[in-house]
Amino acid sequence: MRIVHADLEIQRQPFARPFAFKGAAFHEKWNLIVRLIEEDGTEAVGVGGTAVLWSDADVFSNHTEVGGNILMAALLEFALQQAVGREFPDPPSLLEDLLPSVHDYGKAVTRNCGLRLTFSLIAMVALDNAAWMLYAKRNGISTFDQLIPVTYRPFLSDRQSHIGLAPAVGYGMPVDELQAILDTGVYILKIKIGQPGAEDDMVRKDIEWLDRIHRVAGRYNTPMSDSGSVLYYLDANARYVKKETMRRLLDHAVNTGIHEHIVLIEEPFRDPCEFEVGDLPARFAADESVQTVEDVDTRVSQGYGAIAIKPAGKTLSLAFRMVRAAAEAGVPSFVADNGCIPLLVEWNKNVAARLPGFPGIRGGLIESNGPENYGNWADLLAAYPMPDSPWLTPGSGAFVLDEDYYRHSGGIFLDPLPYSAMFRTKA
Repeated sequence: MRIVHADLEIQRQPFARPFAFKGAAFHEKWNLIVRLIEEDGTEAVGVGGTAVLWSDADVFSNHTEVGGNILMAALLEFALQQAVGREFPDPPSLLEDLLPSVHDYGKAVTRNCGLRLTFSLIAMVALDNAAWMLYAKRNGISTFDQLIPVTYRPFLSDRQSHIGLAPAVGYGMPVDELQAILDTGVYILKIKIGQPGAEDDMVRKDIEWLDRIHRVAGRYNTPMSDSGSVLYYLDANARYVKKETMRRLLDHAVNTGIHEHIVLIEEPFRDPCEFEVGDLPARFAADESVQTVEDVDTRVSQGYGAIAIKPAGKTLSLAFRMVRAAAEAGVPSFVADNGCIPLLVEWNKNVAARLPGFPGIRGGLIESNGPENYGNWADLLAAYPMPDSPWLTPGSGAFVLDEDYYRHSGGIFLDPLPYSAMFRTKA
């Protein structure tokens, strides 16, 4: 595919409340929308979203929230200009060719020579998605199963009927709202830990927060977990500095019975390279620290027992490679969200639906938190190309997927209105 023209639009989408994690919070998502046009006039639109705090907390803390989003959008603009006038055999080749120069540009504009690669990867999601849609049109591909490169299909061959939805429980969530979520049948909670403050204060507040949640969630039962109990998926977002502090949290969990509910702990340490985790009594998952395929093997060698896959956070092209790497390393993978709009939830869901079931859960696992973050979630769903599809909305704590879902691939091959309508008519 030879790209001759590219366009970029930005949509600012406010959150219903500040989204708190990593000891900070942000207030809106910027949706970055890309249109690519080939020399024969074929065009495709891709959507991504900013996530500065998640991808590089230093950039977030050193700039205003708007400024950090502008910088991330600047990397995408740079990538688009590098892509125009060039020919690529497929989207993974485009990512591989452009990422090094985009990341160097990111280091320059952020004035951060240690810029995390995830910052550059998430900036390129809209371009990667548009490239996949362009590739699909060129090759007559109309389903996600056909879109998966042949080399990765053995690792994405399952067809889950249920994907457990793990909504994010930020440490600002009122307990009555938590109870309302559990009343809908949710059986996995993604609990944000790593609260603001020095490490001793942080772990004390995290323990109190877990106790408060467990007093509510511990009363609920579910047929969708092997234990029959609601499960806890703890996300520390790299806030813990010392292994001993994490052990203190887990010792409390063991002593109070909370441990029996913990299905995984995601990205606990600020510098994960320092610690082995195989001797800690939990399954640990790597997320932000896995920026390359090689990082998967490194984390597994340190005792990590799961890998978070982020098609809407690190590009679909890299997600395919990481799924295979995790499977070959013998650890399960699952899909995690970045406060995604419905369209990007479906990109994520197409991957989650084809992964093997996650240990301890009767089906797949996906973390998605749109309804909790967006005050206009119902309007966003109504604007989706297939707004009445039952698989758009979870029921009893899971996305229920049937043959109609797989036949339509969640609707990602349809015109992504209203985002495509933001572009002017071609000159």
